[in-house]
Parts: sequence; structure tokens; C-alpha cells
Amino acid sequence: MSDPSVYSLNSQKVAKATEQWLHKRGVTKREIANLVMVLQKDYFPNLTIEECEENVDAVLSKREVQNAVLTGIQLDILAEEGKLLSPLQEMIENDEGLYGCDEILALSIVNVYGSIGFTNFGYVDKLKPGVLKQLNDKTDDQIHTFLDDIVGAIAASASSRIAHRKQAEREGITAPPLD
Repeated sequence: MSDPSVYSLNSQKVAKATEQWLHKRGVTKREIANLVMVLQKDYFPNLTIEECEENVDAVLSKREVQNAVLTGIQLDILAEEGKLLSPLQEMIENDEGLYGCDEILALSIVNVYGSIGFTNFGYVDKLKPGVLKQLNDKTDDQIHTFLDDIVGAIAASASSRIAHRKQAEREGITAPPLD
């Protein structure tokens, strides 16, 4: 165990680990940006995939988001390896319908970006487009009980960030909320 009086964590190391683990688990920023586009294209027809990706980057730059990503991925991996105690092992392994901790962890991400994030999350979680469909495919050996909800929450948060920024632009506000 490390000495808490000496503990220091480099924020860049956490951000890099977050990006690496998303990639290792088969999720790219572009795929998350595609989810953002699904959520926002009807409201902002001139929205580009690059804008979506910039907002995904902004969401991923937040430490609370990085913490949720790293925690959820680790729990998924431990379940794949059969290292959780029963009945938690079976609940996560089977993405038990009444097990809601995966959604609660995802909502901690969405909570950073206001109530519109909750509705975006619910919509994308129900629809499961793009990479979310792949993450929910139970035909391989990987478990993504947490990751699918986390990815949906990142997309919902980036969508909320776009909505808030676009509203601020319409109102002539130079410092948009929810950076």
C-alpha cells in the first residue's frame, strides 16, 4: 500500500490512461462523436463530426469523467476474468436488468452537463446506435456492462455541451456555460 502523505497523481497520466483504455476496449472518439451526431443532427443541421469530436474531447478532459471510465472498464475486465464475488460476478457478467449501478456510474458523467444530458442519455441508451450496439453484442468474450453506458453518457454529455454552447451563441454570450 502506498503512503498517502506521498501520494500524487499526474492528471495527464490519468487522461492518457482513459484514452488508452477506451481504445483497448474498442471505442474510438470518432465513434462517440457519431453518437453525438445522432443526438444533435436534427437540432443543428450544420453540425460537423469535427465539432462533435471536439466536444467529446472536452467531456473526456474532465477528471470526473476519466474516473468513471477507468472504474467502469476495470469492473468489466474483472467480470471477464471471473474475479468478482458472487452474486456480483453473475450480475455484471450477464448485464442483469435489475442491476443499475452501471447506469448510476454513467449518470455521474451526465450530471456534469445538466438535465438535458439525462434525456440525451436515456434516448441513446434505449436506441443503442452505432458503437453502443456493438458494445451490447453478447456474442464475444468481452463484457461491457459498464462501458456501454459510459460511452452513451459521454455522447449525451457532449451533446448537452453542444446544445448549451449553441444557445449561448444565439444569445451572444461569449463565455458558454459548462466548459
